[in-house]
Amino acid sequence: QDAFVAFHVDKAMVSKYLKPLLIGELAPDQPSIEPTKNKMLVEDFRELRAIVEKTGLLKPNQLFFLLLLAHILLLDIAAWLILFYFGTSLMPFIVSLLVLTISQVQASWLQHDLGHLSVFKKIKWNHLLHKFVMCHLIGASAKWWTLLHSQHHAKPNCFQKDPDIDMHPFLFTLGKKFSVELGIKKTKYMPYNHQHKYFFITLPPFLFPTYFHCHTFYIAYTKGYWADLAWMLTFYIRFFFTYGALLETKSLLAYYFIFRMLESSWFVWVSQMNHIPMDIDYDKNLDWMSTQLKATCNVEQSLFNDWFTGHLNFQIEHHLFPTMPRHNYWKVAPLVKSLCAKHGIEYQCKPLLTAFADIV
Repeated sequence: QDAFVAFHVDKAMVSKYLKPLLIGELAPDQPSIEPTKNKMLVEDFRELRAIVEKTGLLKPNQLFFLLLLAHILLLDIAAWLILFYFGTSLMPFIVSLLVLTISQVQASWLQHDLGHLSVFKKIKWNHLLHKFVMCHLIGASAKWWTLLHSQHHAKPNCFQKDPDIDMHPFLFTLGKKFSVELGIKKTKYMPYNHQHKYFFITLPPFLFPTYFHCHTFYIAYTKGYWADLAWMLTFYIRFFFTYGALLETKSLLAYYFIFRMLESSWFVWVSQMNHIPMDIDYDKNLDWMSTQLKATCNVEQSLFNDWFTGHLNFQIEHHLFPTMPRHNYWKVAPLVKSLCAKHGIEYQCKPLLTAFADIV
């Protein structure tokens, strides 16, 4: 199926896991596509997928990713050197915080590429560098991220299947349908009439320092991701050893949590602008392309937007082709647009600030 094809780079290697699941062949008179799925759209998308593969749009430019990694490492080193050379007074402290935040967020975008197996042709190299970037540079579990993010991609904005919208209804009410449902049930968890106000001081600054910190360690421990835990510890040892030599304990803890809050804010605004304003519903078992387009939108392209969002401004193309290297999204975008126009599917693309406003 399209989801299986979209997720896997080496089809021959993973197809062997399907063999024990085979329960028989369809009879000649049985339809091969479920009635909830658009047969013509499925066929057209598979033609587009064939064009993408034939034209080499799934092949990575490794120099592009090498330069990304280089600028992340340089910024990481620069953040420490600023405090080392200029001291720990207020101005160097702030500048160092900002530089480390940029490095961390850019590392988040790079680990995203590695987790989708879009940097190297060989899967094992993607996994290895993913552990280095996610576990050692960021301090989180690579397998934890893969577990949650794969579910998100399979069923984006599908309630109880997409972990990215699990905040409903405990912190926020998401989507028109579920807001009405809660209203009818008179079920209260939070003062939702004020959620557009308390959003600013809850999810953006605190997602990383609180929930992600606890959840990544919890999942890694309970599922036995021991290699990830070992890699993660190297981040904390390196951070507290290097910065602890320059900062007093209170300043060190303040530095750590402030950069985590800044990183979290950047990440949340970028990651949510593509999904939260879109349709949120129960799983309707639609075809692959319809499922992705209902839940995703794009942000206009520019050099800054590409860098600032890690090319997640091309969220539609990323969701349709999750293993595609990000530097090729702009090349396939016109083909996706034309396919959407042919089938009457809305292809949303908006300015960056409009996308942020739409979250609120």
